[in-house]
Amino acid sequence: MLFKCRNCGGNVVYEPGRRRMYCPHCEGEDSEDTIQGGSVTQCVNCGAPMETPAYASAGRCEHCGCYIVFNERVEGVYEPHLLLPFYINKDLAVGAMEAEFSKRVFTPSDFMSARSLEKMVGIYVPFWLYNYNARYDFAGEGTKIRSWTSGNTEYTETSYYEVVRRMELDFDRIPVDASYAMDDGIMDLMEPYSYRLLQDFEPKYMSGFYGEVYNQGAPELEGRAQVKARNASEELMQQSLSGYSTVRPYRKDLNLQRSGVKYALMPVWQYLYRYRGKTYQFHVNGQTGKVIGKTPVSIGKVFAYGASVFAIVTVICSFVVSVLEIL
Repeated sequence: MLFKCRNCGGNVVYEPGRRRMYCPHCEGEDSEDTIQGGSVTQCVNCGAPMETPAYASAGRCEHCGCYIVFNERVEGVYEPHLLLPFYINKDLAVGAMEAEFSKRVFTPSDFMSARSLEKMVGIYVPFWLYNYNARYDFAGEGTKIRSWTSGNTEYTETSYYEVVRRMELDFDRIPVDASYAMDDGIMDLMEPYSYRLLQDFEPKYMSGFYGEVYNQGAPELEGRAQVKARNASEELMQQSLSGYSTVRPYRKDLNLQRSGVKYALMPVWQYLYRYRGKTYQFHVNGQTGKVIGKTPVSIGKVFAYGASVFAIVTVICSFVVSVLEIL
């Protein structure tokens, strides 16, 4: 599937800054015609062969530069229910990284160079969004301790209480990424997303970006969603128990019932940086601009910094010696 400009024939892409389809060749807006056809092995525009990763649902032809959405991986069982469009473009994603990393003095000089940033791409990452109804029954013994001093005597009073809590919770859209290529921990750190901006899936939002179909089904990944729901339930329960000095539980029954699950695509900017034979990954939330990543350390800059400090100390010492000699 290709989105082609009816005015000039160029490749129309979704532009996050404009919130609409845009032709970078003639600057036309919402001028796309949908060209069906092609496959994961052949470009629908120029007919050239394409080397497509196993789970790719959208990509870019190396020969003609067009962004292609692969029909067979966005239809049928692979059609997403929802999609969260990119809300920040590449320039804003780069700006977010610069704001995050510009103060790190030992970062290699070419870390954010134009040449390195050519490798930064926007990817729609597959997620399962789980809904749960939860019931949490808690019972325990709580204490409240009061201390005071009268004269030379210090008193401590401990009061005991039976603590009972019954909480009913609804969890809506707990996200779990379904991509082997994306680190689960990093994708968890991408949260939170604003789900009110989710859209019904339309392939046009994928034009201009890369994409993946889900690598694992919802049943396989549900355990991760349940852990998130249980941790959130426990946190809410602990908040309700504030005010006691101690709480000793003797019954904690948490029951989770899944009430629904949706397949969605979420926006992520990915920047891969090679340094001294190692690849460093950086990710930017394509909606909020949240940055995740750890920069490498340039040994050369560390030594240069150390040498400059040593030089300054030497100059100060020489100045002190000179002053002493004058005195």
